Amino acid sequence: MPRAVVLLSGGLDSATVLAIARERGCECYGLSFDYGQRHRIELDAAQRVAASLGAAAHRVVSLDIGWMGGSALTDTRLNVPHQPSEGIPITYVPARNTIFLSVALGWAEVLNARDIFIGVNAVDYAGYPDCRPEFIQAFQNLANLGTRAGLEGHGFRVHAPLINLSKAEIIATGVRLGVDYALTLSCYEPDAAGRACGTCDSCRLRAQGFAVAGIPDPTPYVSGRPSD
Repeated sequence: MPRAVVLLSGGLDSATVLAIARERGCECYGLSFDYGQRHRIELDAAQRVAASLGAAAHRVVSLDIGWMGGSALTDTRLNVPHQPSEGIPITYVPARNTIFLSVALGWAEVLNARDIFIGVNAVDYAGYPDCRPEFIQAFQNLANLGTRAGLEGHGFRVHAPLINLSKAEIIATGVRLGVDYALTLSCYEPDAAGRACGTCDSCRLRAQGFAVAGIPDPTPYVSGRPSD
């Protein structure tokens, strides 16, 4: 069984990616980060998802990048937006995917894994520069230039299987693969009990995805239902 490192946030997308990696015959090693995010309760969801989908191991790495500020997900002085906005959202975390993929790359090399999976999506999150196909390809090139494994001809592959899918298509894929989305958490500002706010960008996209897919939304919302 080929080994793969799967970045696992505890959200809908990363849970689906873990299921896809497993379907492709990989022995999956989940990797999550306690990075100073305001919604760190998502790490509980990541643990649940890893156990449910049979990850061979799951590591939660403490890597505080919140001190940089610059993002509503890490800086309590900035408000999480609850209305759609133009341009790159304030929920963008500077260089987050570059940092996370770099750590995943190091672990993959130690594990003798050649595959790294990440749940970035360029359709719903077009404003995030590190969710584009060009970024994924560039990081794969870097991975094979800057590692011993790459130099010795044992190259890495960075997989982003959701990158061109709509949220409804992602959900339909996950349901087919047996993902229990009730275990996941996508909200940027959940309450202490893990209930989703229903109004942030992530909640809106998630709720719309379930509606378009025609699949009941199992998400517990603070208000009982998501905002339109």
